[in-house]
Parts: sequence; C-alpha cells; structure tokens
Amino acid sequence: MTKDYYKTLGVEKNATKEEIKKAYKRLAKKYHPDLNKDSDAENKFKEINEAAAILADDEKRSRYDQFGTAEAGPGGFDFRNMGDFGFDFDSIFESFFGGNIFGSGRRRRGPRPGDDLRYDMEITLEQAAEGITKTIEIPHTVKCPECKGTGAEAREDIIECPECDGSGFVRRTARTPFGMFSTQSSCPRCRGQGAIIKNFCKKCEGEGKIQKISKLEVKIPAGAETGTNLRVEGAGEAGDRNANPGDLYIIIHVKEHKVFERHGDDIYIEIPIRFTQAALGDKIEVPILKGKAELKIPAGTQSHTIFKMRNKGVPHLHGSGAGDQLVKIIVEIPKKLTKKQKELLKEFGKSHKKGFFF
Repeated sequence: MTKDYYKTLGVEKNATKEEIKKAYKRLAKKYHPDLNKDSDAENKFKEINEAAAILADDEKRSRYDQFGTAEAGPGGFDFRNMGDFGFDFDSIFESFFGGNIFGSGRRRRGPRPGDDLRYDMEITLEQAAEGITKTIEIPHTVKCPECKGTGAEAREDIIECPECDGSGFVRRTARTPFGMFSTQSSCPRCRGQGAIIKNFCKKCEGEGKIQKISKLEVKIPAGAETGTNLRVEGAGEAGDRNANPGDLYIIIHVKEHKVFERHGDDIYIEIPIRFTQAALGDKIEVPILKGKAELKIPAGTQSHTIFKMRNKGVPHLHGSGAGDQLVKIIVEIPKKLTKKQKELLKEFGKSHKKGFFF
C-alpha cells in the first residue's frame, strides 16, 4: 500500500519546505520515544521521520509525487543530512533536550548575573527644576558578607562536580529510528556551574546572597521630567555565586502643579488682570518657580495675550540654559459696577461709537 506522507505530516500536497519543517518539528516532539511513553509512539515517530525524509528532498518528493514511491538511497536516509534541505535538527532537538544531538562542544553555563530592579520616584515640579538629592530604601539581595558570595563555609569546600566532572553539562543518549544520538544539557546537580559545595555558609545557607534593605542617596539632576530614568550600577539583585549584581533603575514621575503647566522645559501660567490694567498698562508680579518676578503689561493688552519670560522655565537636562515661562493674560470683566462706574463706562462708550469694522 502506498504511504501518504502528506497525510502523515498533516500538510497539503503543495506545502512549502517551511510548512513541512514546522509540521515535522511539532509531531517529532509529540511522538519522540524519550518524551512519549505510549506503546505506538516509536512507530509513529518512525513514520513521521520517513515522511519528512522524502518530502524535504526535492528529488525524492518529485519522484514520490509521480510514482507514489521514493527510494531512500544506499544505506538509507541519513538523519543528519536533513540540514541540507533546510532542516535545522540541532535547534529542534535543543527544544527537546536542551542540547545538541550530535555531541558538538558546548560551553559551560556561567553564573547568572543578578536581576535589575525598578524604583518609581515622585517629585515636585520645583524639585525637578532645582534638582534634589533623596535617600531611598531598596529591599534586595546582596552578596553574603560572610562567604563573599561563594556560598561555601571555606574555599576548600568548593569542589569539582562529580556528576559532570566539572564540565557543567551532562550527556544523554536519544534513541531514534536512525541510530543513537548524544545530547548534552546543563548538569542538574551543579546547575551548569561545574562545581558543588561540601559545606554551606551558615549565614546564607549556600546561596551566596542574603536579603537586605539598603539606603541609597540618589541625586536627581535639574531638568528631570516624567520618564527620566537614572541607573545606579550594581544596586539591583545579587547574582548567582560570584556573578555580578544587577542594576537599579529609578524612574522619575513629576507631580502635577497647582499653578503651572509644564510643556517640555517651558512652563505655562494664566494670570488674571483688571480691565483698567489691560487698557492703561501696568506692572504686575507673577509667580515663577523660584519666587516672583515683575512683568510689564503694555497699554491696550488684549485678553489671552501670551507674554514670554525668557529663561524662567525648567533648566535643560542636557546642556546649559533653561526653558521660558509663558504667561497668558486673562482680562477680567467686572460682574458688578457702581452707579458712577456705569456712568463713566457709558461716557467712554459714547466716545467709541464706531464699531470694530468701521
């Protein structure tokens, strides 16, 4: 009976090599005898290997499509040669066993560095403009001061791992229809370190690190804004034995201000003035980030006019100088007038009978 290789892999007859590869990878992982202990798993694994061997080879696939059969050639199909047809079996078996199937060399996994930490800090707009130094508390793991991070009671307590002979990985044999193939993975006993500890440090119990709350002084530069992040090297979590610690990233959040709005390094404020000040002109005091400053209002100033006070904004974080303060003038119209004020305004109105368009 002619075997339906397409049906075996669950692909269409016009399937690409990439689709065949994906189908094989999925099924090989599902039915591999070392992963699937069902009684028919081995036979099923043989079938999908045979199907992939034919359909991955253009010449054999063409012959199979025409005649319903394809010879594997002298000596049978070489499992390793599937790489010639776009199959990366090292990566496929890496996902099964965590190692290379043909025994190629692999470096020992080194100690894992510590994780980075994040700290969110809220500051005021004035603090952002001025710059400030703050003391914060960080709960994290640090290198054990007793054993200096080795995890051992003494240096001589660190010995070569007998499981992997100090290599950091172990070999295993995977049985396939095409022979026995070696795999290698991280040593479970030493976790890829290549060494184990006979007597653990009593303070950290062999971890090489302990829990601690550290106090850090952090300098927030003038000009910081929401989203500014500061990196404190080595202030994160401690790494595995003898590995470097992670870093601490401080993320700045600037609070909303009751008076000012910030737009980049410029600040914006609305100032109400009386009708007479707008009409006749005046000098007024306006709040700035550092106290108050005088602003000249020219005669005839219209409501919603914006004046720029140079360099009264937030200092530039990168570079010299500062932003500006933008002052929007709001002319207030009095809601209640005295009799005399009404008469004066009527008189004023009579002298300006012409409309805006005359």
